[in-house]
Amino acid sequence: MTSIYAQRRARLASQLGPGGIAIVPTAPQQQRNRDSDFPYRHDSYFYYLTGFTEPEACLVLTAEGQSTLFCQPKDLEREIWDGYRLGPEAAVAALEVDAAHSSAQLGTLLPRLLENRASVWYPFATHQGLAARVEGWLNAVRARVRYGVLCPAQQHDLCTLLDEMRLVKDAHEQDVMRRAAAISARAHVRAMQRSSRMLRAGQDVREYHLDAELLHAFREEGSQFPAYSSIVAAGANACVLHYRADAAPVRAGELVLIDAGCELDGYASDITRTFPADGRFTGPQRALYDLVLESQKAAIAATRAGARFNDPHDATVAVLAQGLLDLGLLGADKVGSAQDAIASRAYFQFYMHRTGHWLGMDVHDCGSYVEPSEAGQSSERKDPLSGETITNRPSRILRPGMVLTIEPGLYVRAAPGVPERFHGIGIRIEDDAIVTEGGCELITRGVPVEGGEIEALMRG
Repeated sequence: MTSIYAQRRARLASQLGPGGIAIVPTAPQQQRNRDSDFPYRHDSYFYYLTGFTEPEACLVLTAEGQSTLFCQPKDLEREIWDGYRLGPEAAVAALEVDAAHSSAQLGTLLPRLLENRASVWYPFATHQGLAARVEGWLNAVRARVRYGVLCPAQQHDLCTLLDEMRLVKDAHEQDVMRRAAAISARAHVRAMQRSSRMLRAGQDVREYHLDAELLHAFREEGSQFPAYSSIVAAGANACVLHYRADAAPVRAGELVLIDAGCELDGYASDITRTFPADGRFTGPQRALYDLVLESQKAAIAATRAGARFNDPHDATVAVLAQGLLDLGLLGADKVGSAQDAIASRAYFQFYMHRTGHWLGMDVHDCGSYVEPSEAGQSSERKDPLSGETITNRPSRILRPGMVLTIEPGLYVRAAPGVPERFHGIGIRIEDDAIVTEGGCELITRGVPVEGGEIEALMRG
């Protein structure tokens, strides 16, 4: 049976055009400090086409479907230090490629593979120095033109093809993402319960205690990495959007915002929950929390095949703008109606990010947010806050199998005119959704989201 990776290569090859050839390198190893590297993580495009996780590898694919892999050679001495290598001989059968060579031969063999090809495809602006290497390989081809060799006359960005392929997840990808989401949900539950348990016991709780619980849960269930640096933000730290877990105390009476997800077999999950550190919301906290949750429900209802990518965000903003007026965070005497607050972006003081992003092999996954067939339809508007001219294009039409996050939030910093009872409260609620014909499948609801359910969980 042909592997999913071979099937993807065949789909890509059919799009390269007559005489096309594609070059897809994996990611380099990154040095952390002297004699120590960061944990290795493959390039997503390369893994999507090969399922191969070793460094120093490159895939070459022709329009006729011929695939050649360059990978590390077998080296028993290095394998003692660094671990097993598949090697070129075993790679042909294991990865279902047509040929495999040592990565040391890339510089000499690749120019020959480029000879007499009409065009060369490679990922633009994703691998430092790759464009210069391609130029070097092409120069080697040009050096042989007196022997009748033809050099590719065109270069194309391979991301334009692969981004579209990766945007819609197949059944295998959806299954992996469901499993990653389930692991992450259980990790969030453990972190919530640890917070309330330690506070009830009178122990000193720090953000890093909860971060440790997440990391333990991820690895215990087989996840290879966190999908990104976990955000564990206690109290007013939750108003910093990209805050990183640190040593700040977690105090009773304050909220904790955790934005964390694991990576499993190359695919990311992404969950945010906000909860009372000791298991009980205060009145102002619950009022803001319920508003954010109401806005998320509106966004979820707007997420379905045939809708636009922007629809969930617009639904979120409509609920938040009215709620901010109702709670007194925005004054009708200053901003007018909810529609006026949306037009002037007055809500931006408290909600300054989008409601979602694509999710897949990368946390902020590839794929255009503009509908390709309508990219030429544009209009201009002036942003009421910055004064910049913004070009509007029709946003992406959602299709079954697309995966996106739904993550509204509110972040209330102390400021003149802001009611003091809301100062320092930051709330975000984020779930991962697979688009379906009739709506969306939320794959991260293994961790509660209703305020009462969170309180009950933390009492348990």
